[in-house]
Amino acid sequence: MGLISRQSGVFFAGTLFTTAAAYFFKIYLARVLGAEALGIYALGMTVGGVLGILAALGLPPTSARYVAVYKATNRVNELRGFLWRSVGVLFTSNLIAAITMVAARHWISLRFYHTPALAQYMALFAVIMGVGTFTTFFGQVLAGYKGVTFRTVVTNFIGSPLTILLSVCFLAMGAGLRGYIAAQVVSSIVVLGLLGRAVLRLTPQMTRPSIQPLPKLENEVLLFSASLFAMQGLEYVLAQLDKILLGFFTNAREVGVYTVAAALTVFLPIALQSINQIFSPTIADLHARGDTELLARLYRTLARWGLILTLPLAMIVCAFAPQFMEFFGSEFRRGWPVLVIGTLGQLINCAVGSVGMLLLMSGNQNRLIRAQVKVTVAAAALNVLFIPLYGIVGAAAVSAASNAALNLYCLREVKSSLDISPSGRSYWRLLAPTLPALAAVLLLRVQLTGLHSAILAIALGVPLAYFVFLGITLLFGLDEDDRLILTAVSSRLRQTFWKTEAEAA
Repeated sequence: MGLISRQSGVFFAGTLFTTAAAYFFKIYLARVLGAEALGIYALGMTVGGVLGILAALGLPPTSARYVAVYKATNRVNELRGFLWRSVGVLFTSNLIAAITMVAARHWISLRFYHTPALAQYMALFAVIMGVGTFTTFFGQVLAGYKGVTFRTVVTNFIGSPLTILLSVCFLAMGAGLRGYIAAQVVSSIVVLGLLGRAVLRLTPQMTRPSIQPLPKLENEVLLFSASLFAMQGLEYVLAQLDKILLGFFTNAREVGVYTVAAALTVFLPIALQSINQIFSPTIADLHARGDTELLARLYRTLARWGLILTLPLAMIVCAFAPQFMEFFGSEFRRGWPVLVIGTLGQLINCAVGSVGMLLLMSGNQNRLIRAQVKVTVAAAALNVLFIPLYGIVGAAAVSAASNAALNLYCLREVKSSLDISPSGRSYWRLLAPTLPALAAVLLLRVQLTGLHSAILAIALGVPLAYFVFLGITLLFGLDEDDRLILTAVSSRLRQTFWKTEAEAA
């Protein structure tokens, strides 16, 4: 618990920093480029995403599990074969995908998305796709080595600021959308180099490249990777189908407005994302050891804390949704219903916790794939029905409903396969802090008179909501495992403080 809470805390801090920086940068970007250019960018990323999933073959997420398993069981030779064979496969598959992407750029731009301007940027999107695949792979390898802290520093405190800095420079020189994409290419290459170096440093000497023949990938790894390949494809389709069909049925400007609102909702579950980064290899470790009781305790406690850390932020986002969207420009304000609907869907995601990771890292990936197939088919049918009728609001409603349905379905599968489920009583106890915190946020909302006062209200509302919610939770809503988390975090903070004081002395 101490390891998870400390490393998740580092990832949470890094994600929080990135989220804040990215939000203000997106405001600048939206005002400089406009909705149409952002829509073109979103459409290009969907193309790279689809081909990137095909080129990855499920290997990046597979690495998080099998690097952890091989390391825990000291199977050095198998680790060596997995790492370097995976690198070779990924290089070949991504090269083929990039060539295909560039060759088909005119058909994709004209025939499918009806946006001719997209073709001129396709080569840059192909580079982002290839570099992104290897960045994800090395990042997952670091997660298997439980090196999440270093990965967070590189991706959040180096990569994101570098992207912002280069983008501002290129945009100031008048490079437009091409400059923004080029900035991403340069920063992603820098991040890839740093992550690759870290993986090489953490990898045992005996597993590094040599003239010795590489062991073949085990059948178990191939089957797991194939399952993840199917799962990631379904997951991507479920996540991006709304944007793909919006691009097909509407235009780039509508996609741009929707993308900005949807991107803000993605930032909401940062606590859950932070937990998953270190909890996922821990699941594989504990399941391999057969320690189901500890695994269940960790899941219940971490799921509850993921919701606790998300609820106050969700209150602020829903209360001030029109103002959040108007910050990006007047043409984006009409996307506020998308922001509210997406936030409600993310709350369900946080409430059920790491159910997808539990299925995946415990070898029950087939259950997860079945759930994704059913939800994806339903989402595709509903998107085709609702997007022509209701546009971006219809897409948001289908996306939120699909997100909720998939998480609840996975929760049922976790109960069935692992006999693990969250504690309902602990969630009911959150009602006591929720009502006063919500009342405080709504009181601030009533006092709002204009866009400038919204900035002040939000700046005051975020700490107020967390202060009220966490204060009441700490007084009345803690159990033994909650206190264990707080003890681990406070102990780490004291150690850091004492170390700093000693170095200063």
